[in-house]
Amino acid sequence: MKKLHLLYIGNNPAYFDAISTNDDVVFTIAENSTSGVNHLIAGKQTDIIFCDYDLSGADGFYFFEWLRSQPQYNEIPFILLSLQFRKELYKMAVKKKVDDYYVTSQPLPAGILDRARFLATYRSKPIQEKQEDVSAALPTFRMPLSKRIFDILVASFILLILSPFLLLIILAIRLESKGKVYYISKRVGRKPFDFYKLRSMSTGSDELLKKLAKERNQYNTSGNEKEIDYDLPCPHCSQLPDGQTCSPLMYIGTHEICDHWYNHQRQEVFNSKAAFVKIVDDPRITKVGRFIRNTSIDELPQLINVLKGDMSIVGNRPLPVYEAELLTLDTLSKRFLAPAGITGLWQVELRGKGGNMSEDERKQLDNEYAEHFKDGKYSFWYDVRLILRTIPALLQKSTV
Repeated sequence: MKKLHLLYIGNNPAYFDAISTNDDVVFTIAENSTSGVNHLIAGKQTDIIFCDYDLSGADGFYFFEWLRSQPQYNEIPFILLSLQFRKELYKMAVKKKVDDYYVTSQPLPAGILDRARFLATYRSKPIQEKQEDVSAALPTFRMPLSKRIFDILVASFILLILSPFLLLIILAIRLESKGKVYYISKRVGRKPFDFYKLRSMSTGSDELLKKLAKERNQYNTSGNEKEIDYDLPCPHCSQLPDGQTCSPLMYIGTHEICDHWYNHQRQEVFNSKAAFVKIVDDPRITKVGRFIRNTSIDELPQLINVLKGDMSIVGNRPLPVYEAELLTLDTLSKRFLAPAGITGLWQVELRGKGGNMSEDERKQLDNEYAEHFKDGKYSFWYDVRLILRTIPALLQKSTV
């Protein structure tokens, strides 16, 4: 690996003890901005600059502005350092387009060298090449024409044939309980969309979901789910003078919490929670709702989603936003490379057997289907086989 030439301007080199002796790093210290300027003018290789804000004679922004005014040094990334987090300093760094900003009262981030190498490589590229890199990094998906035509034909045919039966089901739902006969929620496939279902639960059931998810979620095997405690003080902020925080403040509802402590707790919450929520023998389900769930009739309005292009007949199950958010932090998030679908591998493999499936098994099945959209490997007949396997799974005993 090519050595990374790092120039530090300041009086706290101990901050870099973890990497300064690394064999892949050439670490140079300049005590002030004048020494830093002389280092660059001497023609010494510099891949990235870390600079304290508080310097003798001039602050870090003075050196940054000089650096960006010199065309020969303009491609060198500049990272600003300060002993404590200061809101006005942070805002100014963003305004001036400083490459990054670190607080040295916190430990040196573990991935700092990877970050430095990325910045050094990225800034040296022409603007057009940078844009191409971003585009290339984004996964591409194009709905196969045969799949889209099939979706439109099948969805239209089923809706036309079953429309009289749907009217009877809608009437039964309305007679049993008050409220709308349909249910709309935000779901995430390849993008967020309004997801349609026939209502199978009593009205106001969403309010009970949080409690039921803790008590009856079949994917929650640990029983140790956590919540963010907004009143718990940040240990880093507690060591600072009044009015200072270790990171920017966030205002959530009536609560005030620093960004570091919020994200630390948020990660613990994600680690403790199951990614999926499925309630065993859900008490919110009505009598008509139990029938339409067992026969999958409640799924029929999703054919409208198919006609709109939100979903496909076959794909990965679209997730509620809170479930999708958990999976974006997971290494198995490639499930989102496939379109959302009414049926798919998850349903045909184990849903018809009562939903006895671990969280990892479900993730693996979702990702297995997503693999069929990589490098033009999509097979129309693979979808057809899944549809044929769906038929026995339509009639199921449980309501999970």
